[in-house]
Amino acid sequence: MQAETAYQEQELLFREKKKNLTKKKLDYMLLLLPTLGIFIFFFLLPLFFLFITSFKTFDAASGIGNDWTLQNYIKFITDKFYLGVVWRTVKIALITTLAAIVISFPVANQITKAKGRIKNYLTLLVLSPLLISMVIRCYGWVILLSNNGVVNNTLMNFGLIDKPLTLLYTEFSVVIGMVHVLFPYMVLSIMGSLERIDPSVIRASQNLGASSIRTFFSVILPLTLPGIFAGSVMVFSLGVSSFVTPAILGGPQVKVMSFLTYEQVGIMLNWPYGSAIGFLLIFIATITIIIYSKLLTSSKKGVAIQ
Repeated sequence: MQAETAYQEQELLFREKKKNLTKKKLDYMLLLLPTLGIFIFFFLLPLFFLFITSFKTFDAASGIGNDWTLQNYIKFITDKFYLGVVWRTVKIALITTLAAIVISFPVANQITKAKGRIKNYLTLLVLSPLLISMVIRCYGWVILLSNNGVVNNTLMNFGLIDKPLTLLYTEFSVVIGMVHVLFPYMVLSIMGSLERIDPSVIRASQNLGASSIRTFFSVILPLTLPGIFAGSVMVFSLGVSSFVTPAILGGPQVKVMSFLTYEQVGIMLNWPYGSAIGFLLIFIATITIIIYSKLLTSSKKGVAIQ
């Protein structure tokens, strides 16, 4: 009897725990429902309808047709002009990502080494550009890089050039603007990895006779690869889909895929073709990130990123 009673008590206790666990899961789901609903309604559903629209026909007189077609995608991938725009978009995003890594690493390293209020002030200084509108920051670069801007006037006053350099409305100006805009994301990602490095690991490397350069490439850099990867994904994703910066600093001379999408949807009113370009942009960005992730994960000098 005692054994049977103990068994029943254990069974009741198990059922109670299972009931509480189920209740907790339901509570978590209820907490997630508002956010999940907003995400589905305002993001996934519009993307779904745009995806459907990308397979529709279009006529300038009647608008979006009812027939299904692959012509929107075929037209894009068989035209050399559009393929050139794809290459320019990916190239600018990759250069921006690499430049952000090179510039952000020493900044993140110095902020990590700082103590107390100085560290807080430096972090605030890095984040302060995010408080200013992206449009205003881009127009600030227009003032600096224009033919009569600060950079050209300074170079001419020092006698380094005879006539203004063409800095604005080039890929160079777009890269500068995008690095400026996306720089804080890379710094914060690298800082997170640097702060998790055990100082004793660095001291051990130095005690074993490794120079500062070897310690950096053999210890610090491999341990910060997760942060570099996370920052690279953010910077590349935002860079490849950026519209405001290329539109202001690049203009019609430096067309990227986001600008083409805007032209087709907002100016030409060709929603099917604009939708196709937008989804090709998403596909290209996703594939590039996957390839980058595989290369970084398989690197012998890196650390595996799960």
